[in-house]
Amino acid sequence: MLKGLGQLGDMAKLMKHAQEMQSRMADAQNRLDDVEVVGEAGAGLVKVTATAKGAVKGLAIDPTLFVPEEREVVEDLIVAAIQDAQARAMAAAQTEMAKVTEGLDLPPGMKLPF
Repeated sequence: MLKGLGQLGDMAKLMKHAQEMQSRMADAQNRLDDVEVVGEAGAGLVKVTATAKGAVKGLAIDPTLFVPEEREVVEDLIVAAIQDAQARAMAAAQTEMAKVTEGLDLPPGMKLPF
């Protein structure tokens, strides 16, 4: 259909490819709400579940930690578990987005969306 148009045909092909990639990026962003990761602290005594977008969905604390004198330790473990979950969420998001850009010849370090 675009034969004989030279560079104009190449531009149309590039635009179509960009639109397809934009659609795949939007789909990947939507899937990030469904990807869940679990962050842990204190050898699994405190666990936080989060989405790949970093939204905290749940918190589980081992009952053995409920000693009044250990309140500060539990608070520190909760913060550590949340930070671990957020780091894992970021890694999961990067993995999902890498699937979208797979096969593209993007320069090293270039991040999408722009």
